[in-house]
Amino acid sequence: MKRILVATLNKGKIREIKDILKDTGIEILTPDDINKPVMVEEDGKTFLENAVKKATAWMKATGIDSLADDSGLEVISLGGRPGVRSARFAGDNATDSDNVRLLLKSMEGIRDRRARFVCEVALALRDGRIITARGEYEGIILKSPVGENGFGYDPVFFDPSTGKTFAQLSGKEKNALSHRRRALTSLREKLVEQGIIKTSMGDAEAIT
Repeated sequence: MKRILVATLNKGKIREIKDILKDTGIEILTPDDINKPVMVEEDGKTFLENAVKKATAWMKATGIDSLADDSGLEVISLGGRPGVRSARFAGDNATDSDNVRLLLKSMEGIRDRRARFVCEVALALRDGRIITARGEYEGIILKSPVGENGFGYDPVFFDPSTGKTFAQLSGKEKNALSHRRRALTSLREKLVEQGIIKTSMGDAEAIT
């Protein structure tokens, strides 16, 4: 495997994934590189179902090993919502700001503001294998947005370990901590175990 297609049109996710996997020795392609967007209905009941569905669809459409993720926010006091509907919490055409506003409104008067970001990644290979991994990161939902960086719910997701929201962290700082980092790190370990790359740390080298 010399290259992987990142199967998403989300620019924020693409930046994070490319940064986290930059030392694997594998060429990271994006939809812009192949000029062949693939539309996939994210109708799975879990993050894992959606990630597998997206990765498989892109791999079959392009003939390139494809990596997809599905991620979102689970709020304990809301029974895990917004969950798989995180990007569409306020409607199918909702913006990040729309979703954040609805989340804060839904949590008015709620004292337990514990939450976690969840990321499931799936790598669909042309030989039929699908390799998956999961990452989580726990935090607290603030009552108002703070910070200008990141995307999604980052401005209201407070990380006690740094004393900042994810939107206050630099891209490098966030990528060192995030749920996506944890999922992709786990995926890298599995790629090593299966002989797809030679090492999981430092200058990783792809096996052709």
